Amino acid sequence: MSHSISIPRKLPLLQVVDNVLLPGSSMRIPVRNAKNMNMVKTHLLSRNTLSSTIIGVIPREPSDDSQTEELSSLHSIGTAAVVVQVTGTNWPKPSYTLLVTGLCRFKLEQLLQETPYPIATVTQLDKLEEADHDYGNKPELGQLAENFRDQAAKLVDMLDISIPIVSKLKRMLESVPSQHLPDICAALVKASFTEKIQVLDAVDLTDRFRKTLPLLMRQIEGLKLLQKARKDKALEIRISQRDRGTPVNMNRLFRGKMKTDVEDEDNEDVDEMSDLESKIKSAEMPEHAHKAAMKELKRLKKMPQHMPEQAMLRSYLELMVELPWSKTTKDSLDLAQARKDLDVDHFGLEKLKKRVLEYLAVRQLRKTLKGPILCFVGPPGVGKTSVGKSIAHTLGREFHRISLGGVCDQSDIRGHRRTYIGSMPGRIIQGLKTVGTNNPVFLLDEVDKLGKSIHGDPAAALLEVLDPEQNNSFTDHYLNVPFDLSQVMFIATANSMSSIPAALLDRMEIIQVPGYTQEEKVNIAVQHLLPKQLREHGLTVEQLQIPEDSIKSIISRYTREAGVRSLERKLAAICRAVAVRVLESSSQSERDKVDKIQTSKRELTNDKLLDHVSNEASALAHPPDMPIVIDEAAIEDILGQPVYESEIAQHLVDPGVAVGLAWTPMGGEIMFVEASSMAGEGTLTLTGQLGDVMKESANLAHNWVKTHARQFNLDEKELLKSDLHIHFPAGAIGKDGPSAGVTIVTVLVSLLTHQCVRSDTAMTGEITLRGIVLPVGGIKEKVLAAHRAGLTRVILPKRNEKDLQDIPANVKADLTFKLVDNLEDVLRAAFDKTVLISTPVVPSRL
Repeated sequence: MSHSISIPRKLPLLQVVDNVLLPGSSMRIPVRNAKNMNMVKTHLLSRNTLSSTIIGVIPREPSDDSQTEELSSLHSIGTAAVVVQVTGTNWPKPSYTLLVTGLCRFKLEQLLQETPYPIATVTQLDKLEEADHDYGNKPELGQLAENFRDQAAKLVDMLDISIPIVSKLKRMLESVPSQHLPDICAALVKASFTEKIQVLDAVDLTDRFRKTLPLLMRQIEGLKLLQKARKDKALEIRISQRDRGTPVNMNRLFRGKMKTDVEDEDNEDVDEMSDLESKIKSAEMPEHAHKAAMKELKRLKKMPQHMPEQAMLRSYLELMVELPWSKTTKDSLDLAQARKDLDVDHFGLEKLKKRVLEYLAVRQLRKTLKGPILCFVGPPGVGKTSVGKSIAHTLGREFHRISLGGVCDQSDIRGHRRTYIGSMPGRIIQGLKTVGTNNPVFLLDEVDKLGKSIHGDPAAALLEVLDPEQNNSFTDHYLNVPFDLSQVMFIATANSMSSIPAALLDRMEIIQVPGYTQEEKVNIAVQHLLPKQLREHGLTVEQLQIPEDSIKSIISRYTREAGVRSLERKLAAICRAVAVRVLESSSQSERDKVDKIQTSKRELTNDKLLDHVSNEASALAHPPDMPIVIDEAAIEDILGQPVYESEIAQHLVDPGVAVGLAWTPMGGEIMFVEASSMAGEGTLTLTGQLGDVMKESANLAHNWVKTHARQFNLDEKELLKSDLHIHFPAGAIGKDGPSAGVTIVTVLVSLLTHQCVRSDTAMTGEITLRGIVLPVGGIKEKVLAAHRAGLTRVILPKRNEKDLQDIPANVKADLTFKLVDNLEDVLRAAFDKTVLISTPVVPSRL
């Protein structure tokens, strides 16, 4: 008694290249193309169990490059198969292998869908019968089946029965129904793709026996020849060993000889391993790296193909061979040309250019100079990153930028250890792989914005990278072998040194990059920014012109920054507005001209018409209202009302207001300080979101004024009963730093003596309790801020006189510097007339 099993009417299709799955046999199918991958992810991996998952396996010749799944391009007969197992990994890219077992043949009827994977309606061709077939009314078929079983048994008897899989195969062939023997044996013997297709297409059982029997006989004859060759070889070895008197181990001679088919299947992997080994040998690695790579390659060869760790090992070895262990770029050292290139690319920045040229000069004299670690510190938009690119271009080296802003994991620098899936090298090693040389220029951008988290401190990980004495053996956690970074030129950029750890700061040479003066900004706009924006907006000089006076107006009235980024955005806004005007003008002119030509057609002869059209076309190419020149009115029309006006006049009309100078990471800024008094208990109120240092400066200034009240004709008792309020406007912005002492003293004296501070004067400096003025930092940035704001006098500590050498000559010419040693000198310089009165006068009530 027997019963048959049916397959579903609709089946998802899996295409197999250069192989054929036959009913009753099992096969591992690697999933490569996109639609097969979609079928695995959507149809197979989304199910909880694979035991009842049946798919259709369609063979395809390797020469068929068609990527379509049209019915005409697919083989008409396939094999329904049950999916036994899905193995694979999603990293570094999805890779799966299916273990399937063939059930029966089917015929394609209609393709229902092509994407994301093909599904078709099929017709079952074979019966999945569990009992043996009855050949009572087909004697020829029964004789073929009996003969075939005898030959299959003969083939198995020729194999080594001591091998477990051979004994299992023998038991299976003895119990399997005869109608399944052709498919099973055709899958076991060595046959070509065409021969297996013929067996698959043999739907009739008799025809199937006839197609498969020659393949079985051929395999038997091949085994006979192989056994004969082994016997001859064994006899030859025995005679040779007998002559030498050495015993022969015949078991070792014949052990493991049935591996031919497996070796054929692994030929592709062997080729890949050989190719990888040759790459390792040709990579010119140091001895320690070569040993590590060969050790990992041996592990890879012994590892089973579908283990997840195999993909990790392959990625590791590919990284090893791609790293530039000995690939070096030859420096093109021409000092005169380097000076010229830097001057063309960047206006100003004399101190920075001088240091770069010094490096190039030393490099030209001594070829083995280790790469210095330069750190450009300055406000945004002053050209720190672009200078790094220019240095790489001047040296003829490769350039790679690594952005460190917001990095809070040390693995970004040192890499991840190869102990889990998803590990990867750090940014340093990845950058070396990208540039392909071991002496590039690396720009470590925003090094002051590194973070710290539970994953470690990336700033500490950079200590080894940026130390010329240690980075010749930098060890990435992923690579796990030392790599020489001593030939790499590292350039770091930062907006402020305050947030850089002291140990990291000690390993770098700091080069200050201050903001630009107005004249420098005008030159940069004319030489670099405006031509760049014209190119990016598709405009020409014949269409748009911005005079220098207009650029100065934009700089002073619409931007207030140390760099030129806001200026570039304003120029871009003007270019966009002009681009709209150009297109509208061109379209309107073209329509008017066409109408005019159409109207005059009837009045002109052919020759005159051609001349007329030519003239009109020329007029279209050069509209009469071009170029568009941007003046003050056009600037206000495009950019709106001015953002910045002169704040000095409107702030310094009353007593109790003074202008201080502050340094920020964005450059220098002017800072107003205001004070007021009222009857009370002599308390001091401070507002404006001040830090501890500025609060201490305010208390110090208050106490100094109270101590010297007699000099200002103030009643000490009344002063002790007055509440003072000191305010720093822009309260939403935090303020701190040791440079507001002289400003606060000046404000209090101005308030209490009812005298206004000079409206053209700004000041900076810290004080002591005795009234001595101490030096402060950031003098160049502060002076440039005062110059941008239109001030003409600056009060500075006497001990900061040396810092005036860094001020551009044109800025010095516009400013008057008052150098002071004590607070008496400050007050003399801050007021139109002296407030220091030696003879006490009865003061007015507060």
